Amino acid sequence: MEEQIAELTAQIAALQGKSGVTNTMFAETFYYLTIPLMIIIHAGFLAYEMGASRLKNVLSSGVKNILAFAFMIPTFYFFGWWVYWGFPTGLPGAPGPAGISGVEYANAIAWGWGESAQYMGPNIADQASGVFFGAFALFAATTASIMSGAVIERIQTVGFVILAVVLGSFAWVVAAAWGWHADGWMVTQWGVHDFGAAGLVHAVAGFFALGVLINLGPRIGKFNADGTANHIAGHNMPLTVTGLMLIIVGFWGFLMACVIVPGEAWSWFADKPSTIYGTPITLSALAFNILMAIAGGIIGAWVLTRDPFWMMSGALAGIISTASGLDIYFPALAFIVAFSAGLILKPCATWLENRGIDDAVGAVTVHGTIGLYGVVLLGVFASGYPALQGEAGEVPTISLIGQIVGAVVFFLLGFVPGYAVSLVLKMMGMLRIPEGAELAGMDMVKVPAAGYPEGIPAPGVNLAPGE
Repeated sequence: MEEQIAELTAQIAALQGKSGVTNTMFAETFYYLTIPLMIIIHAGFLAYEMGASRLKNVLSSGVKNILAFAFMIPTFYFFGWWVYWGFPTGLPGAPGPAGISGVEYANAIAWGWGESAQYMGPNIADQASGVFFGAFALFAATTASIMSGAVIERIQTVGFVILAVVLGSFAWVVAAAWGWHADGWMVTQWGVHDFGAAGLVHAVAGFFALGVLINLGPRIGKFNADGTANHIAGHNMPLTVTGLMLIIVGFWGFLMACVIVPGEAWSWFADKPSTIYGTPITLSALAFNILMAIAGGIIGAWVLTRDPFWMMSGALAGIISTASGLDIYFPALAFIVAFSAGLILKPCATWLENRGIDDAVGAVTVHGTIGLYGVVLLGVFASGYPALQGEAGEVPTISLIGQIVGAVVFFLLGFVPGYAVSLVLKMMGMLRIPEGAELAGMDMVKVPAAGYPEGIPAPGVNLAPGE
């Protein structure tokens, strides 16, 4: 009998060991796959921005986007990841109630040197740190790409790279630490809930772009003397629309990476997935709601504009407007919220343009305005839901006031650094290219190469403003 018990015990232990290995491999693979999916977002932004540029600026827009991605990875590695873990409770970086934050904690796991380097480099005993870092680094790169489209055809490359680093490896990361972390003060004190990062990624990036645009100024030929705006068409609308569709594809990976899989030491639960706040979520819920949001946004924009550019921008707006509550909304409500976002998209962009802001691709509206719209609407439709995992009555709940507080903080974390840093760059002569270079085209002057050599005028041929 004792031998049989021992044998059964050994078999159970073996099965438990296999189960643990299987789950760990699944978890690692799950997050690993989100990384190339999110890189598709950047392929989309690349096509989107190049298509929205005129022939003379196609490659300069593409180079800027490529550099934003390239610079974001090392800067996020060297200090952005540390900021996320170090400051959820705010300054001076005290540890939070969940015990997974604070400067001391960040020093232990998020530096690329010293003792913490075991978590920031190859280590066969650690199957989580690298893939988590990779997913978050791609979130950071997305913020830079959002800002990138707004400023095409007149920003200096070096100035843009500096702005991208400030946005993606600092401003956005502070927003994530405060509002996308179980110890974040906005979560624990105000019940801020932003599952899919409508505010802390999209709104921060969109309003950072607004701050830059105020100092950067409009493209030559955009506005007439009486303040009326001219439409400056990109050279390839099919490429732009295809790029927007690729961004939609990539957002499946973005939102997938917002899910915490079960069964690991760092998981909230052993038997079910959760949000980053520890509240329940399933991939099936995401499948229902993302599809409904895409459709709602497209239809809303189509009803108002019939314009393919705004229809595909509406698809983005549909996802962004529902992103905060994709873990809570019923599909019909997701569709309604997304439809309304598609309806208001073009009027909001026109309102901004009438204020003299030249946002070349509508990034401020699609990501900034619609991002905050989604954050606040969650406070309307999900008031009273738990914002954080825990016993009822002991955890903060979602509220309209809390979501408005979150929206204000996200706006400020984007706009203030965007305006301040771009103003300093402007004073240093590092923000905008010279007028002659803008008229001639940035590709031949700054790259120097031509995306379509047969379509570029010979050297010395001047182009009229707006051409």
